[in-house]
Amino acid sequence: MRIGNKLSAAKVRALNEPGRYGDGNGLWLQVAAGAGGRMTKSWLFRYRFRGRYRAMGFGPVALVSLEEARQKATEARRMIHEGIDPLDQKRATEATERAQEASRVTFQDAAERYITAHAPGWKTDKQRQHWENTLALYAFPLIGALDVAHVDTPHLLKVLEPVWTEKHETASRVRGRIERILGWATTRGYRTGENPARWKGHLQHLLASPEKVAKVKHRPALPYADVPAFVTDLRQQGGVAARALEFTILTAARTGETIGAQWSEIDLNAETWIVPGERMKMEREHRVPLPPRAVEILRDMAATHDTEGFVFPGGKAGRGLSNMAMSVLLRRMGRDGLTVHGFRSSFRDWAAERTNYPSEMAEMALAHAVGDRVARAYLRADLFDRRRRLMVDWQRWCDGEIGTGDVVMLAEARA
Repeated sequence: MRIGNKLSAAKVRALNEPGRYGDGNGLWLQVAAGAGGRMTKSWLFRYRFRGRYRAMGFGPVALVSLEEARQKATEARRMIHEGIDPLDQKRATEATERAQEASRVTFQDAAERYITAHAPGWKTDKQRQHWENTLALYAFPLIGALDVAHVDTPHLLKVLEPVWTEKHETASRVRGRIERILGWATTRGYRTGENPARWKGHLQHLLASPEKVAKVKHRPALPYADVPAFVTDLRQQGGVAARALEFTILTAARTGETIGAQWSEIDLNAETWIVPGERMKMEREHRVPLPPRAVEILRDMAATHDTEGFVFPGGKAGRGLSNMAMSVLLRRMGRDGLTVHGFRSSFRDWAAERTNYPSEMAEMALAHAVGDRVARAYLRADLFDRRRRLMVDWQRWCDGEIGTGDVVMLAEARA
């Protein structure tokens, strides 16, 4: 006759002397001295199977209650009665689970393998980057860690619904890319059944048709009055993308100009950044006077990163920051209604409404074409030093040194 239930929850809590305390029917509480003299308590099941005495653990008391340990012991005794060694069964189950985990393919794994397999046939490297960027921004945060076999319609809607109307063109591309990835996963045997990302006969019944989705209106840039508070928040963010975004704001640069910046373009002593014409939208060399904080950012980057190649390196060796990295940062900061490019508008509005700098000077700071050829030649020769003062004043605005009620005057007028 088996005798059990000698222990109680209160007794389990009270026992603090090293040793084994039986509950009956093969279940034992094991108390041992741990690190720092603290007592550790765990469950042990001792049994005899085909003439051999064996023992298996049920876990620590902190995770497995007395009642749960008794249930485990009851299940183990049932297995013994059926001719199954519970310890061998436990080890076999764990081995199977480890094998399944090792062979498990997440949606992100599948996406990366799809891209690797198909990228050699794409026309440009930019196509690969577009795939990687859109998936990293919209899909991976929500379904990247899911087993690709388990991705289903609710997951697709979670990805697509928030952007289907406001960013329909992008959302449509994301849907198509997910459909191709899931199709690849099915062909490779990683999933079965219908493709939940298919449009015809499926998502077309759940999402507005492309013909009925209103054209997206560009969201406004951050009002220049709000830029100082944003910059203060931005400076609390860590990482290369945060420094790149601050640098972009302070220099009124385009995203591509910043992420493609090379150390060979930077003259820290002269506090100048010379962007070669082949990297400029207007295909003309652009000289950028660097305000003090921009120089400080560059010195910090030089102190912590290689000063060969890209000023703002990406996650992969030899590559610059992704062209979506700063947008992802804005989204992480809860500012997904903003665009990096919009800060150029913030700068332009500030220069027009809160300073008396000539409009041509602000246009040149933005690398826009100004006037006819003769006027442009004159301005290139005459305005660089004054553009430097403009960018210093823009930094002062971003730093909150200049109040919203002040009008920034030209240095000559201030003197």
